[in-house]
Amino acid sequence: MNEEFFIISLMESDMGITETNVAELHLISYTEKKLTDIIPAIANRFTSELNNPCMIFAAISALSFGIADFSGGLASRKSPVSAVAAWSQAVGILIALIAVPFISGPLPSLQTWLWGAAAGLSGAAGLSFLYQGLAEGRAVIVSPTAALTGAALPVLFGVLTGERPDPVTWTGVAIALPAILLLSFERGDKKGAVIKSLRFGLIAGVGFSGFFILLSRTGEHSGLWPLVAARSASVPALLLATIFRRKPLILNKGSRRATLLAGTLDMLANIFYLLAFRSGMLITAVVVTAMYPAPTVILQRIVFKEKLSSLRIAGLLLALAGIALIGIG
Repeated sequence: MNEEFFIISLMESDMGITETNVAELHLISYTEKKLTDIIPAIANRFTSELNNPCMIFAAISALSFGIADFSGGLASRKSPVSAVAAWSQAVGILIALIAVPFISGPLPSLQTWLWGAAAGLSGAAGLSFLYQGLAEGRAVIVSPTAALTGAALPVLFGVLTGERPDPVTWTGVAIALPAILLLSFERGDKKGAVIKSLRFGLIAGVGFSGFFILLSRTGEHSGLWPLVAARSASVPALLLATIFRRKPLILNKGSRRATLLAGTLDMLANIFYLLAFRSGMLITAVVVTAMYPAPTVILQRIVFKEKLSSLRIAGLLLALAGIALIGIG
């Protein structure tokens, strides 16, 4: 007879405890033991994730992307979106070339260069729609929708290519997806403005998902050359698109510093994303990076006093919670 059963038996004989009470005491004791086992395990898991390079790199990437997107949207309020996108991408290629010697790698193969170029074209398309959405729509809808859409397709791609996330990851997906509806609904908002912002976010997200997936196909030991290839393709494409649409390439006064900051931070975000997926699973790198709406929306609230309804606050928190669960899983 173990100690627990002996104590409960004494209590039953001395205090007249019924069988139901005994069962409850057993259940309470069992639950306490399980919690004693589970809580340290959760704490250890969380601590180990904090020390995971993939999580750290992806978190820095998310912060950089978020501030870069805010800066790009700010610049797009004063200059044409195509000009802001083109010049920010041009700044990015300079940052990549400066950083190449610090993250060494052999010259890339033709295949790696082509994967990088394709990623650049997809990312440039996503960035253009994002900046236009931030300039013309509601940032609280555009940015999180782009993030969730941009994370969904890479998660599916990761599963199809052999990555096997645990149930915690799928719980995060189930929590994050409904956030799009909460972020897109607001009493008093014009329906057209919501649909317009949602459309910008969805298209931008598809472009970002293409960037994430295509970049993951580049050589693991190719250093930062895939990002140089990406910018080598995106900059000419954006310049040609700007000229073809007969849009001015000159940045208006008041948007140049914001464009410079956007281009610098966007490339830094790309570098840390590259380091993230090379040090862990693509799914983890993508969904943690997809937390970038948080700094964008917070800055939008601080600078432009953009109102956040209770529904949108709930949607933002739900999206971040879901993405966090996906990353931890």
